[in-house]
Amino acid sequence: MRTILIGAAALLALAAPAAAADMQPRTYTKAPAYTPPQVIYNWTGFYIGGHIGGAFAGDSTFQSSDARFLGGVQGGFDYQFAPNWVVGIEAQYSWLPTKNNGVTFPLGTQVTSNTDQLGSVTGRIGYTWGPTLLYAKGGYAWRNGGLGVNVAGVPQAFTATGNSKDGYTVGAGLEYMFAPNWSAKAEYQYYNFGSTTITAGPADVVGVRGRDDEHTVKVGVNYRFGWGGPAASRY
Repeated sequence: MRTILIGAAALLALAAPAAAADMQPRTYTKAPAYTPPQVIYNWTGFYIGGHIGGAFAGDSTFQSSDARFLGGVQGGFDYQFAPNWVVGIEAQYSWLPTKNNGVTFPLGTQVTSNTDQLGSVTGRIGYTWGPTLLYAKGGYAWRNGGLGVNVAGVPQAFTATGNSKDGYTVGAGLEYMFAPNWSAKAEYQYYNFGSTTITAGPADVVGVRGRDDEHTVKVGVNYRFGWGGPAASRY
């Protein structure tokens, strides 16, 4: 019996290395690298906001070309399609201070322009990549104000043609979504209201013609309702 047990033990000792050699090594699978979710931005929706900036006269015939502060509000609707294009409509109102030093003519007559409000209703089209939108705009423009004529501070009677309150505007800008439902923008906008010619009044201003236009630069913030902002995450 003892002999049998010793033989069996020897046989097992010889078989163990062979069995171990026949076993396949255990394989390990490396965990996939973490990929953060991709945010999909959607510009479709309504928005409201405010802006500040400066206005500069395009023609200094009747007004100083010095910069004037402006501030105002805007609101509109955008629609994103195809898939990186955005179209929309926007209404905008800007307030300007009425102070204007005007322009003094050779005989001492001073002409002042007192445009104190600018408004517009425009369409706009843009191209977006992620949170950034580059756009152009154009449409109807409106202003409040007109001309004044005085000599040594005394108002003078005059007549003029043109001096329209209605015109057109074009512009371009860059807008960026910096937080859910919030975007910031920088924008240039040009307003044109035709021209004005003084037809009667003090001798040194009769027949003088000037262009009625404004160049504006604005920065602003918009709050976007509902659909605007990061819309979803793609994994």
